[in-house]
Amino acid sequence: MTQRREQNENPMSGGSAWLVMLAALFWGLSGGVAGLLMAEGWEPFVVSLYRGAIGLVCVAVWLLLRPGESGLGNPRLWFWSAIAGIGVAGNFSFYFISIAEGSIAVAATLMYCAPVFVYLVSFLLKLERPTPVKWMAMVLVMAGIALLTRIYDIDTSGVTPLAIGAGLLSGLSYTLFIFGFRYAAPHGSPQAILTVAFSAFTAILIWPADAGQAAAVPNSPDLPLFAALGMFGAGLSFFFYITGLRHTEPAVASVVAMIEPVTAALFGVAVLSETLGGLQLVGMALILLTVTWLSVSS
Repeated sequence: MTQRREQNENPMSGGSAWLVMLAALFWGLSGGVAGLLMAEGWEPFVVSLYRGAIGLVCVAVWLLLRPGESGLGNPRLWFWSAIAGIGVAGNFSFYFISIAEGSIAVAATLMYCAPVFVYLVSFLLKLERPTPVKWMAMVLVMAGIALLTRIYDIDTSGVTPLAIGAGLLSGLSYTLFIFGFRYAAPHGSPQAILTVAFSAFTAILIWPADAGQAAAVPNSPDLPLFAALGMFGAGLSFFFYITGLRHTEPAVASVVAMIEPVTAALFGVAVLSETLGGLQLVGMALILLTVTWLSVSS
């Protein structure tokens, strides 16, 4: 009776986990869409720029519809939101570079290592107490990375050092976004934070993106793919994720988030004809299960 009463008092609780799942699904598919665009010759920075710029339009509309308690008059919100924008700019760009230089499955799984970086930064800032179990979990993640990227095989050409480095940097950049968003959150609304963050994102990526390619996108037959990438990969996904988190247990959200790298990997195999060896699959599973356990137990 008590559980039924709580569900009646909180009508969002039944569907909130599905919103988080939908956001993770969109993020996973966005890697596949980006892979298709880069296969057509579009450079990673241009793909990232349009993903963030279209996302900016989406969150700006959200802010216009819900302008209350935005916090835009608070300098701290601007500062930490800009930090979050730098993080998401690096996350998108390095993720797409890793896809272009390697594969979607490897790039998505390496990016999913972000919670490990969160732990390391938390240890340094003394926000989290290191324990032998947590250190062991990080060792397992490193072992999974070695298996996934096949760094033990010097003759392999499937995954380049640039792909590995960019994939890990995408996770590190996502960590910066997490901390920026966390410290901005007490000073304003999520839609205001994301609007400032994506504004900073767009300003940052204008200069490294190829101007000729960027100008050619509106008249390109690939424009619908760019629109879908920005709408679902940076606009609606953030709205669904933040809305879903309000009524979802962190442990549940962490498990559901595994959909992102799995979806990206399946897209790469099914659509882009990418392949993964047996040990790579073991490494991928080791990373996903260990990182999910770290997130659940935090």
